[in-house]
Amino acid sequence: MIFDLTPEQDQLRDAVRALGRRYGHGYFVEKAKAGEHTTELWAEAGRLGYLGVNIPTEYGGGGGGITELAIVCEELAAAGCPLLLLVVSPAIAATVLARHGTEEQRKRHLPGLADGTQKIVFAITEPDAGSNFHRLSTVARRDGDDWLLNGRKCYISGVDEAGHVLVVARTEDSSSGKLKPALFLVPTDAAGLTRSRLDMEIVSPENQFLLFLDDVRVPADALLGESLDAGLPALFAGLNPERITVAAMGAGTGRYAIERASDYTATRKVWGGRSIGTHQGVSHPLAHAAVQVELARLMIQKAATLYDAGRDLEAGVAGNMAKYAAGEAAALAVDTAVQALGGAGMTTEYGVATLLGAVRAGRIAPVSREMILNFVAQHVLGQDKSY
Repeated sequence: MIFDLTPEQDQLRDAVRALGRRYGHGYFVEKAKAGEHTTELWAEAGRLGYLGVNIPTEYGGGGGGITELAIVCEELAAAGCPLLLLVVSPAIAATVLARHGTEEQRKRHLPGLADGTQKIVFAITEPDAGSNFHRLSTVARRDGDDWLLNGRKCYISGVDEAGHVLVVARTEDSSSGKLKPALFLVPTDAAGLTRSRLDMEIVSPENQFLLFLDDVRVPADALLGESLDAGLPALFAGLNPERITVAAMGAGTGRYAIERASDYTATRKVWGGRSIGTHQGVSHPLAHAAVQVELARLMIQKAATLYDAGRDLEAGVAGNMAKYAAGEAAALAVDTAVQALGGAGMTTEYGVATLLGAVRAGRIAPVSREMILNFVAQHVLGQDKSY
């Protein structure tokens, strides 16, 4: 069993780390508090090829996998710049398109996703469905050669930055009469598509929205894939990359918080001229948090390796475990860092309390810790389904 990165992956990690540190957490917070986006960082990451590391080379990408994209997510977060849209656009949308889109859809969208000039966001969550996608009420129906979409979505990230939104809807199967999921590439300026920004208690340059679809008309080629049969496989194709990259972002955030706290506690002297880090009451909680983050990183590496090897079922288990572990570890690391810094930990200047909202949300989204435990109980422990 080999835990070392390849030389190319090592170079990618070093390069992304250097880019992230040139911008830093101060840039991230400044943009968030000004109601602006991290446009400069995103554009530079795109020009350097980091946003497209997992996209096939024939469409302008790096030809790597989710392992490489997880490195990008983790290292930018470790530099204090956790970019949520990395999870949404390159991880979910690009993976779904590369695996299940038509050739024309891949040619139209993947090059822009690879160089960062295009963003596609993802809309599945609904107010009344929660984690149960079988209860989605957004419906697509045929109207001549077109499709008409009606419904509503919530907690949709980055709609104001994207040219398209990948909408999960349900369509009627003509052979059975049953509703089955389908994905549609909907322009964000389409007639009948409106949005309302949600006020969130999270310091982030990326906004969350409610979406309303009222007879949104899209052409036949907006349906992702060659037929309606692509819907369910395409939907699941994006879930493992989502889990893995969210976990990587959490692990990077945990590393950032621990580094900030460790630097502070190694130099802060209060009692007898010794640094506060010499006291086990300070150093042990930080060490414990560091262990949890490192354990999460190992599971992320396992999940990404399994996914890139095409072992989807095993990657599903490992990806969910990685997401659970990283969500818990990131929340622990940031909270422990705030405690170690004392009053300074709550200031914007020291840059750890600004992450409290994001890491708490990481235990809820994109799938809650409780639903992951349900999954593990059923698929690993062999328990009856509890929901």
